[in-house]
Amino acid sequence: MVRHIVFLKLSDHSEKNKEFVKDKIMSMKGKIDYLRHLEVGVNFSPEDRAYDLALICEFDNKEDLKRYATDPIHVEVLQFLKSINTQTKVVDYQF
Repeated sequence: MVRHIVFLKLSDHSEKNKEFVKDKIMSMKGKIDYLRHLEVGVNFSPEDRAYDLALICEFDNKEDLKRYATDPIHVEVLQFLKSINTQTKVVDYQF
């Protein structure tokens, strides 16, 4: 199994915007058959170093993660995130 974790820092840190972005990302759920798990958490830590959202995805293997990178459903979400100037950090690992 492969876990893909992305931390997202939004330019608009309002709770309303965080929930909107979370819903946009979660709209992928059930639409990509090889995406085994999709979870988005909204950060509540007030620290300056904190990011606003955490995305956790799970795949059967590295090949499926690679497919996900170019999947049209995922690409649409990526384009949205780029359009709102989202900063990201990523960690991918096998477990």
